[in-house]
Amino acid sequence: MVKCCFMLICSFSAPSCYKSNTTSTGIHNDVDKLLENFTLDNSTYSLAQIRASFYPKFENEKSDQVERTRIIELVSKGLAILEVTLKHSGSLFMYAGPEGGAYSKNSYGNIYTAVGVFVLGRTFDEAWGSQANKIKAEFNEFIELNRMCISMELVTAILDHHGQCPHEDYVVVTAITELGAGKPKFYSTPDIIAFCRKWRLPTNHVWLFSTRKSVMSFFAAYDALCEEGTTTLVCKALNEVAVISFPGSKDHVKVQGEILEGLVARTVGNESLILMEQVLRDYPPTLFVGANHHLRPSLREIYDANRTDKKQLIKELLESVGTSFCPNYLDWCGNEASDSRSRNVDLDSSVISKFLQARPADFTTMKLQEMLRLMRDNKYHVAFKCYHNFHKINSVASDNRYFKMVIHVLDDSTFRKYHKEMRYKQGLWPLYRGFFVDLNIFKANKERVVEFSKEVDATVGTGSDAKDGLADKDANLMIKLKFLTYKLRTFLIRNGLSTLFNRGEAAYMDECVSQMQKWNISTTKETQLCKMLGEWAVYIRRKCGHKALSSSTYLSEAEPFLEQFASRTPQNLALVGSAGSLVRVEDFYITVKGGRDEEEGEQEREETTPPMVIEAIRKDEGVIVFFPGIPGCAKSALCEEILGSSGGLGDDRPVHSLMGDLIRGNYWKKVAEERRKKPSSILLADKNAPNEDAWRKIENICSSTKVSAIPVVPDSEGTESNPFSLDSLAVFIFRVLNRVNHPGKLDKSSPNVGYVLLMFYHLYDGKSRKDFETELIERFGSLVKMPLLRFDRSPMPECVTSILEEGINLYELHYRSHGRLDSTKGKYSEEWEMWEKQLRCTLLENAEYLNSIQVRFDFVVQEVRKQIKAAPIIEKGRSGSPVFAAITLSVSEILVLLDNIGKKDRDVEDLLKTSNLKSSLTKPHVTLAHKGSHGVTAVASYGPYLHQKIAISITVLLFSEKLAALEANPVGLVDGEKISSKNEWPHVTLWTAQGIAPKAADMLPKLVTEGKATRVEINPPITLTGILEFY
Repeated sequence: MVKCCFMLICSFSAPSCYKSNTTSTGIHNDVDKLLENFTLDNSTYSLAQIRASFYPKFENEKSDQVERTRIIELVSKGLAILEVTLKHSGSLFMYAGPEGGAYSKNSYGNIYTAVGVFVLGRTFDEAWGSQANKIKAEFNEFIELNRMCISMELVTAILDHHGQCPHEDYVVVTAITELGAGKPKFYSTPDIIAFCRKWRLPTNHVWLFSTRKSVMSFFAAYDALCEEGTTTLVCKALNEVAVISFPGSKDHVKVQGEILEGLVARTVGNESLILMEQVLRDYPPTLFVGANHHLRPSLREIYDANRTDKKQLIKELLESVGTSFCPNYLDWCGNEASDSRSRNVDLDSSVISKFLQARPADFTTMKLQEMLRLMRDNKYHVAFKCYHNFHKINSVASDNRYFKMVIHVLDDSTFRKYHKEMRYKQGLWPLYRGFFVDLNIFKANKERVVEFSKEVDATVGTGSDAKDGLADKDANLMIKLKFLTYKLRTFLIRNGLSTLFNRGEAAYMDECVSQMQKWNISTTKETQLCKMLGEWAVYIRRKCGHKALSSSTYLSEAEPFLEQFASRTPQNLALVGSAGSLVRVEDFYITVKGGRDEEEGEQEREETTPPMVIEAIRKDEGVIVFFPGIPGCAKSALCEEILGSSGGLGDDRPVHSLMGDLIRGNYWKKVAEERRKKPSSILLADKNAPNEDAWRKIENICSSTKVSAIPVVPDSEGTESNPFSLDSLAVFIFRVLNRVNHPGKLDKSSPNVGYVLLMFYHLYDGKSRKDFETELIERFGSLVKMPLLRFDRSPMPECVTSILEEGINLYELHYRSHGRLDSTKGKYSEEWEMWEKQLRCTLLENAEYLNSIQVRFDFVVQEVRKQIKAAPIIEKGRSGSPVFAAITLSVSEILVLLDNIGKKDRDVEDLLKTSNLKSSLTKPHVTLAHKGSHGVTAVASYGPYLHQKIAISITVLLFSEKLAALEANPVGLVDGEKISSKNEWPHVTLWTAQGIAPKAADMLPKLVTEGKATRVEINPPITLTGILEFY
């Protein structure tokens, strides 16, 4: 049964099994009759027991750049530590003991869980040898007794293919949860490692970054490796910049390979650093004593013997793992009389309804009822799949029913919607991924009724659940950082198979190019990948004909192709990272080192700057500050305050404003004209810019006048279809209704204020807050948020919400009939007139509330000025990974310096006259470190100082008939640390004759000693200031 976006799926059967029995239908009918005849009364109770849960879905509504900035801020202030782990490529597997069950992401009793139980059992065999059976029994008893769920990444060669066929089949523990009482409690990473070392379970590689410098270096290292990173290179780089590196017990290179899916970076509490150091002392690693112990057949051997019969394969795996992990096959087979997986849809709503209407027997049940009720009432896209709990089949009676329920979130947007509800409903439990619950609906006697009531009341009275060490909005800061060598296999090759075989090669290539452009990779990489993917498309189509290659087994064809492609040239091997036996990381590294020099990198500067590193707007460039907002968002008042404040925005650039209501004719044309007149000024575009048409015009102005643009938007949670919430809209309308003598005639004297603001509100329709912010950042590289509503505000009065919703519905009717015709015209004019009166009356009655929820305006001005001055921006059009770090100097200052030297030295004067030095000098810089010559970590080490001003001492001019350079040494300090170049001879290459590579300037000191070049001392040395940048 499907109701809007909400799905109730209750399947009253056991999961699939290798058995069959013709009597199953009768058994099911008899059991289902029990539920049909189950009546609800005051003695009906439900008891819910969470059996498995994985971490809540992290709220990645903001762009990675915004999340990075917040992470750096938290670590810099000492409020958090950044924890980074490897992302192994496999499937989620959760184990809660033989009674608790084994689960995959959204199901159980399937091939995934059978494989998971087998691999976990074999892990104990390898770790404990002859003691394995004893330890298995103790382990299962321990997690059953303590109601624990162990979550793992299950990596095998026989399940779905990811980025590379793993060398071994294994699990890595990623989370441990205690489910005994109240909300699930997740172990910290130090606790996970301690637990795993006690039981000899595989752990992941973990790095901790506790200083601003280390965090900045981490992000810089990732940016330098994002297009070519393989496991060895990435781990080596992170080991060098991390405060603590804790190697995993499973070496990714040995068990999975060089192709690394990515990294998971998240904030954790400051105590993690101390706890991790303590764990390393108290729980030393233990050798796996069973490595050479005689083991049963491996997973691949069992698979090879049963690959054509999945049911027989499950049977062999379960029998092989032994009784400690699998004392019975109930979750895979049900009881002897039932193996059907058929769904009885007639009972869908009945089970959920009975569970929600029954009285909760404990606090956990009450909280789960609250969760399910909210998702059902809001019609979230969630499936509740219920099965008979065959572990309890002997306890089933007419007044006692048992089920296993799978809460399957069908759309990631549900997590975002649910998270917003959590902001307003204190104590609402998180919505978990991999969410499995045992249900018991039963009738209780009087004594138990009293007992249940006391238990629920006592637990509720203890207060809210314990809070995390970080503030709620920061507790789940997480970024997933993936590598191109993995993405080209999964997203381009594997995910493109359907398009390639159904729509042809041209459509496939278009899809690949579109995807690569979203990733913002360098043009060079895009060209190389297009060539490789074009060859792949032709190759696989010819080999497979019209029979499509399965995405679950695509590596069987892709790996041989990639190995052959990589074997042709070192550049090809660098592109794919590794393939087949071609995993020579050292060779690849040498190829990068010898393949490009720093000056060649300069020629590709627009392609090789990292897409997600914060850039500072140069202070000699102009800026347009514009407002994608709605009338009443306070943009004019904000502009007035900025204009009137001393010091403008903190530098010497003049600030001026253009108010849209005072400009006749084409406003954006006027903005372009002002930009040309005052190229270095900061222009406040005091006009609402609510749609893509306005944004394109601003982009064109930026392109034609060499200016940057910063969007300033009112901060709001938004809705699923609009970046502004109803709270925000109410405040905007309220503000407009309280202003007088507005230049644009939109104030309290206007008869249709509500309609006008709804019209603006409608212009944003169809964009969630995430989409809105992401698009602005992608277009302009930055986003400034204007504080609007207090975070601790109480919910908006129902009458205000209701009047706004009425207006939105009326606007939709009006728009469908009349478009943007004035509300005083058309067939709804009377309804509009009545609604406008009701709106004013309602907002006036709630004036105290609407005033109280707004952030103080002086704080708004302060925050916006601070953000604009910081000017976080990504220069549009720059992409790829950085090749070297350098200090960029001003062309004009260099030329003035040379002219001054030329006035004192005739040879220098002749050089300036006879060469094209002045016209060819475009980006003078002092190289600090190059990825090829000095390594990724050397380049990344400058990340903490990115965009900082550095003083450079110019001491000598060296030149020959074909070369010219300045000897230059950084002399400035940044945050008390001296910045120095890792080059043997730091210099600024000024000029090379035609046909001479820029790198040849390195030879100038030697040419001077040989008498083939001239050396001119600059005494006293000249100090210039440059900006540290990545190229």
